[in-house]
Amino acid sequence: MGQLGCRALCLGLLDYKTEKYVVVKNKKVGLLYRLLQLAILLYLLGWVFLEKKGYQVVDAAVQSSVITKVKGVAFTNTSELREKIWDEADYVMPSQGGNAFFVITSLIVTPRQRQTTCAESPHVPHAVCSQDSDCPRGEAVLGGHGVRTGRCVRAGSKGRGTCEISAWCPVEGRRRPEKLLLEKAADFTVYIKNSIRFPQFNFSKSNVRDTKDKSFLKSCHFGPHNHYCPIFRLGSLVHAAGHDFREMALEGGVIGIRIEWDCDLDQAPSACRPRYSFSRLDGARAAASGYNFRYAKYYQDADGVEFRTLTKVYGIRFDVLVSGKAGKFSIVPTLVNVGSGVALMRACSST
Repeated sequence: MGQLGCRALCLGLLDYKTEKYVVVKNKKVGLLYRLLQLAILLYLLGWVFLEKKGYQVVDAAVQSSVITKVKGVAFTNTSELREKIWDEADYVMPSQGGNAFFVITSLIVTPRQRQTTCAESPHVPHAVCSQDSDCPRGEAVLGGHGVRTGRCVRAGSKGRGTCEISAWCPVEGRRRPEKLLLEKAADFTVYIKNSIRFPQFNFSKSNVRDTKDKSFLKSCHFGPHNHYCPIFRLGSLVHAAGHDFREMALEGGVIGIRIEWDCDLDQAPSACRPRYSFSRLDGARAAASGYNFRYAKYYQDADGVEFRTLTKVYGIRFDVLVSGKAGKFSIVPTLVNVGSGVALMRACSST
């Protein structure tokens, strides 16, 4: 009996079974069945294959390199700097030209500072005092420029003053620029070269037109019909982000330049084009909006006393952000998605 049972079981594995179908003579049920089939077919063809390109294998690990070069010259004549010619070596930081660069548009200069004692700036809230006990010796002024000496320095006969500090004196004066220094900065141009590579497909591309004409980059400008000339006017970049260059340049800000590569490698390589978008990243209405920082240049006089010139610069920082993906036909995802569609059809017919 045991041997017969095992034999029957083994032979049963080789049986081929067919299903029985029940034909329902109901127009409403038939219409619903056909609509479900049509919906699955439209989903498979329209969404999976046409919209999402489900027949492709995708590489989103884009490798990117960005090189930037700013060009432009401006002339200024101020009481602090006198007559001066500004070129890219003066107003661009850092000078290496990477995927982020800063253009100076305004500044505040505090010349001939040296380490000594002086009154803290009245613009610092925690430096206000009315007597010496308000200035504990050895404590730094919160948000200030130095360390308290223990004295309260009063302005004239007034009862209130500011704490005396040990610092680089005189301390920085006004806190915001009153006018735009480099008004011509809006007409400066920046060359942004972006090279990308999709390692899975060994495919490389650049946003610069492949040409032997050396004068091409000297005469072209970026436009809606010229995406392979990556020379942008700074004022146009800020305007494309929805802001006025002059207003933004006075106190500074951050502009994001997004380059997106969405490449269908089943088409010709020329169809793989960069798409640009621009936005302000520092928040125009935020309390901490704007962009500025300080740097100093040190020197000594004939007696060996060390001095410095403190410069607080305002300007616009540009960040180049690159993203991308590439897709190419592959039999594996095609069969997987077709199989999923057949399974849905099967499930629809068996309900």
